[in-house]
Amino acid sequence: MKAAPGQKKAVRNGHALVSYTVMGRPGDEVPTLCLIASTGRGPEDFVHLAEALAEGGLRVVLPWPRGTAESTGPLEGITFHDLAADAAAALAAEAGKGGAVIVGHAYGCWIARTVAQDRPDLVDGIILLAAGGGKWPEDLSRAIEVAMTPEAPEADRLAALRRAFFADGHDPRPWLEGWNARLVVAQRAARAATDRDSWWPSGTAPILDVIGLQDPFRAPEARDFYVREFAPRVELVTIDGASHALPDEKPAEVAAVMLDWVMTLRLSR
Repeated sequence: MKAAPGQKKAVRNGHALVSYTVMGRPGDEVPTLCLIASTGRGPEDFVHLAEALAEGGLRVVLPWPRGTAESTGPLEGITFHDLAADAAAALAAEAGKGGAVIVGHAYGCWIARTVAQDRPDLVDGIILLAAGGGKWPEDLSRAIEVAMTPEAPEADRLAALRRAFFADGHDPRPWLEGWNARLVVAQRAARAATDRDSWWPSGTAPILDVIGLQDPFRAPEARDFYVREFAPRVELVTIDGASHALPDEKPAEVAAVMLDWVMTLRLSR
């Protein structure tokens, strides 16, 4: 999978070293977005989206999770708050007066919301990309297991990717790579170890909820899940022809929605 271009940097968060790439315009007045990847994956999934956002005039921060690329830090005995602090450290290192927006994809939405809860002083807005709707069919969790297992038959892995991540017309083959099983174990353990009440409120910042209409993790009856949970903070936008791999399937469309929202958010500050 194509690596993200840009300037590579690193920042310390306690015992962790957070490696990240920063793209886009320099300048203290430029809005800064930090993009947090989904379960067991890194920021390579954002490369086309990040390019479009940078071309649109934003600064984009792409941190690698602990245990991937040059990022290091404990993977045992951690919670959402530790993972959120990693992302917050990278965002804080780059954000100026133009505003800071935390962005999560799938699992990354939980971490983004934790950043917003823990660092309300830092976060001006939250963007959720393909956030789950609270509950989803059990076979989707099984599909993730198959998709990320390199020993499984390729045909089974591709079928699993199509079931859980990709809408018709999109090639799931690039996602045969990019999985980190050790990171998945750590992320799942972090979820189990985190008190839901400690992060669920997600701070007080405005929320943009972007979902693909073909995303099986967000059934039609759950499309307004976050509107019901956090109204009137939430703006919901749907994108047709996209599933759970939304930012990789429809980067131009997602970027356009994000750019409009961020610029409006900036004007209202």
